[in-house]
Amino acid sequence: MGGTILLHHDNAMLRPDPSRTIARPFRPGWPAGHPDGGPSRSEVIIDRILTLDDAGVDHQLEAIKLSLDERHRDIDKMLLRRFDEVADICPDPAIVDDRRRRLIGGYFTEEYAFEAAALFNPSVVLHPDQGGVAEGSLRFVMSLRGIGEGHVSSVSYRTGTWTPGGALEIDPVGRITQPPIVEESSDDGSGRTCVRLRFGECQTVSETVVSPVLPSQRQGIEDVRLVRFTDDDGSITYYGTYTAFSGADAQSELLIGTGFDSFEMHQMSGDAVRAKGMALFPRKIDGRYVMLGRQDSENIWLLTSDDVLTWNGGVKLIEPRYAWEYVQVGNCGSPIEIDEGWLVLTHGVGPVRNYCIGACLLDRDDPSRVIARTPRPILEPSPDERDGYVPNVVYSCGAMAHGRDLLLPFGVADSFTAFATAKIDDLLAAME
Repeated sequence: MGGTILLHHDNAMLRPDPSRTIARPFRPGWPAGHPDGGPSRSEVIIDRILTLDDAGVDHQLEAIKLSLDERHRDIDKMLLRRFDEVADICPDPAIVDDRRRRLIGGYFTEEYAFEAAALFNPSVVLHPDQGGVAEGSLRFVMSLRGIGEGHVSSVSYRTGTWTPGGALEIDPVGRITQPPIVEESSDDGSGRTCVRLRFGECQTVSETVVSPVLPSQRQGIEDVRLVRFTDDDGSITYYGTYTAFSGADAQSELLIGTGFDSFEMHQMSGDAVRAKGMALFPRKIDGRYVMLGRQDSENIWLLTSDDVLTWNGGVKLIEPRYAWEYVQVGNCGSPIEIDEGWLVLTHGVGPVRNYCIGACLLDRDDPSRVIARTPRPILEPSPDERDGYVPNVVYSCGAMAHGRDLLLPFGVADSFTAFATAKIDDLLAAME
């Protein structure tokens, strides 16, 4: 762009790791019965397990321990919890001893490599714990979209530290990974489902994996856009808008938490949520929640609401203007508040379905007013970073500012994650 290098690429990179697995339910033919009206496959499997003598049970339990112990924590507790989930198809669970309960749990458990195929579309926010961080640096939390067997998307996390103008360090991942414990599921009275998820057995944020829980997410939880939200009273809440994909329909849903050890997973309502790519502003404006959306799959819309779970209507905010975004424009995460207004990173889709990243500036008091836009991409697929599952794509779900510096993690070709930094003043100077 005019000979000025806007983005500086960092050497850090995150690639898929098939050794990272979660233990999840395995349900062979359950709960359907046999075609001739006989017992289901699951019932038959349990009957077979119960024929094993003590030596056979001990042998199988030892094999399970050898298989799972390196990558999972509290194996016995996990297997017993899984038994409880299938106990209703056990002939007489009251007479099944503890060892056989664990073994039945093992037969109805499988390992799932949740990021074996891809690890991409990151978003990044300030970590809730900044203790012990060197002056001028900050600690961050990053969400990523992992894809595993069956092209199912889950959410995983990383942490790290960033010193503007200096080092970017990604922390080593935890020894294990674990899906959340679903504590309760309820209806808030409007037909929306709320599920409470707890990660109490995880020792670091990177051990946390949010895998599909609700029927609306059967095929995946996609593209979380994290935002650190400051309420009017100064309290902090971490929100994460994401796309829930059932395999047939996509809709926006919301994660809500005060930290990263538990979340509430909420369905949202309103005519605007039947689409992808919603991103919440980090504070209220004029007493209302504000959201960016793309409900027509082509333009960026601006929505306001008194209820963070209900979104209707909206006004068209940004339309395709430049050749690199003629197919569609969308947001690359929540707006970032700077002195000049709201900095919004955008994506544009152009020829050969190239996805590029640009930026725009919205008025601070009236975000329906677009002040300026970058006429050219600030980041586009390069010859050495464009190949992967979906070629010619760079995409982000959220950046983070520190002073006048910007940290931008981004997905490459729907396959892996790279990092860039920029001076906010350079981005503003490139706009028109």
